Amino acid sequence: MNDDLTALGARIDRTNELLHRMLAEVAKTPSTHAIFVDAGYLYAAAGRLVAGTEDRRSFDLDAEGLIDALIDKARTIFADSRLLRVYWYDGARRRIHTAEQQSIAELPDVKVRLGNLNANNQQKGVDSLIRTDLESLARHRAISDAALIGGDEDLVSAVEAAQGYGARVHLWGIEAPEGRNQAEPLLWEVDSQRTFDLDFFKPYVSRRTAATYDAPTGARPTREDVRFVGAQIAAKWLASRGRETLQELLHGHPYLPGSVDQDLLVEAEGLLQYSLRGQADLRRALRDGFWEHLRAQY
Repeated sequence: MNDDLTALGARIDRTNELLHRMLAEVAKTPSTHAIFVDAGYLYAAAGRLVAGTEDRRSFDLDAEGLIDALIDKARTIFADSRLLRVYWYDGARRRIHTAEQQSIAELPDVKVRLGNLNANNQQKGVDSLIRTDLESLARHRAISDAALIGGDEDLVSAVEAAQGYGARVHLWGIEAPEGRNQAEPLLWEVDSQRTFDLDFFKPYVSRRTAATYDAPTGARPTREDVRFVGAQIAAKWLASRGRETLQELLHGHPYLPGSVDQDLLVEAEGLLQYSLRGQADLRRALRDGFWEHLRAQY
């Protein structure tokens, strides 16, 4: 009898030891998040909020700058988590990328998925793409949290599918000038809600006019010219803020906080006398020059 109890106690001890090891491994596994953007919702809601129109032809959206700002915001909210990638869902005729969509697809950590556009320029198939990705990533434990930027009630099934596999879904919305721009059933279903206001989107949306500073004028600078300007601004930034602030900034490499990135863009445009809005390759060169100088000083 004593031998049986001893053997049973030994098996329990081994089971507890294995359980502790498993829990320790789980604790060491970093959380992962992804950002899912319904571009149709984003353009319509941000355009209405900042430019007073949902017509894409009437305003410019600095998608690169906005995506960086969203990544920076997610880094703050999901502090102990790493970014998997940003999924950008949009519509295109015959699913052929436009020039703007192609430039977004070339951004680091961004995956563009395209549905169709019908004769009335309405997206078709985008919601099903979001559901497929959300469900698949949650099922394979590739993400623990999903930040979803959208407002369509059809996204409820995508939320439910991801939650069924243990992922938490956080709905990010855009302030509506009046009423709501997100379906109530979607708001009820998600794990948390967050709304971004006019001040968040204002730096990235500009209404088109007959003559605007956002339209590039003069000779286009080379990538090396822009990279050099980025290094110049970095030297000035470091002199004014000091090495302690530099260490904090380096933790987020290769992403710049939205406020820093916007200040960098504005100052560079002033020095170059050339608009970098919509110039994805030059924007990357600017950031590269900025980062290279700062990292060389660390």
